[in-house]
Amino acid sequence: MPRNALYAQSGGVTPVINASAWGLISAARRHPQQIGKLYVAKDGILGALREELIDLASVPDSQLVALRHTPGGAFGSCRHKLKHGSELKRLFELFAAWDIGYFFYNGGGDSADTCLKVAEFAQYQGIDLVAVHIPKTIDNDLPQTDCAPGFGSAAKYLATTVRECGLDLASMSSSSTKVFVLEVMGRHTGWLAAATGLAARVPGEAPHVILLPEVPFEPGGFLRAVREAIAQYGSCVVVAAEGIRDTSGVLLAQTGGTDPFGHMQLGGVAPLLANLVKSELGHKCHWAVADYMQRSARHLVSGNDLEQAIAVGEAAVDFAIAGQRSIMPAIVREADQPYRWHVDAVPLKRVANKERAVPATYLSDDGMHLSTTGRAYFAPLILGEMPPPFEHGLPDYPRWHFSTVEKRLAGYEVL
Repeated sequence: MPRNALYAQSGGVTPVINASAWGLISAARRHPQQIGKLYVAKDGILGALREELIDLASVPDSQLVALRHTPGGAFGSCRHKLKHGSELKRLFELFAAWDIGYFFYNGGGDSADTCLKVAEFAQYQGIDLVAVHIPKTIDNDLPQTDCAPGFGSAAKYLATTVRECGLDLASMSSSSTKVFVLEVMGRHTGWLAAATGLAARVPGEAPHVILLPEVPFEPGGFLRAVREAIAQYGSCVVVAAEGIRDTSGVLLAQTGGTDPFGHMQLGGVAPLLANLVKSELGHKCHWAVADYMQRSARHLVSGNDLEQAIAVGEAAVDFAIAGQRSIMPAIVREADQPYRWHVDAVPLKRVANKERAVPATYLSDDGMHLSTTGRAYFAPLILGEMPPPFEHGLPDYPRWHFSTVEKRLAGYEVL
């Protein structure tokens, strides 16, 4: 008899994480001899622990098709560090109660850690379970893959925003604001910030200064770069990753809290830089934080990113029914122009609890601009337009509502 499968979404969502779900669902339906029922855990691993499961057989196909063009996490997501002991035991009680033979966890680096824990526990206990991690993260810091689904679309949105804001700033700079600072996500790595360099086709176009965590922040060098940009072009657009650090490795801005995985909660880099420019250079400066906008802008999705998001979902099923355990479908680049790629399986141990930094070769010598090598890497990731359907001038996104199955286990409180 075919075994059942459980899918869940985890971590910060992306414009295309639902497309990966669609890819997985489509592939699972092509293999009824290997995969029986496909369940989804509501709100990620928390839903699995609470036995809040959605039977996808009860969801109309017309609704599931909308996964391809809808941002956010249709089934809910979470940030929860799976604990050894009672939580792992509870999870495997759920697997046994629902005859789960396949576990698909869709998320970033921390989700890879969760999936690896599940895979290793199953192996240690001699339990027949195939665990596969499906990659996603707008941060693009997952190792062993050319890029992470979600990144290309976020990069496209941010580069577009920078180009448009640059034109706005330039039009007013002679008598008003001369500096604009945009803060983007990137706690430890600056992939998103670096990608905005694509907006500048020729010298003088925004962004004029890019700040990454990989390059130590030095106030004097930063102010000099801003001053030179204003002298040459009349205005200056600065893009800063939230996790930039000083020469001692100390974060410039942090709120003091941490998430369940111990990551420092950041915020406030943009106003800090704006105040520095105003106090030291005397220029009027505006700032903004891209925040949720950069990870939810499905209206400006990258066609290549969308295709890859679906492909890793499909590949997760193909690899699983072939018996590949504790792996992640990774995107392998074959060529830059024209952009060619394929999906291959990589061991999850080479992904979990690891981060990939922006290579120094992707940046100019001063670390504040994109190099030719960096442009060649980023350029194909934002190509292609696949807008969602529109109604009355706005994207026509569904309002999700899924019923959960009747529980078979005793209640469980997640601490």
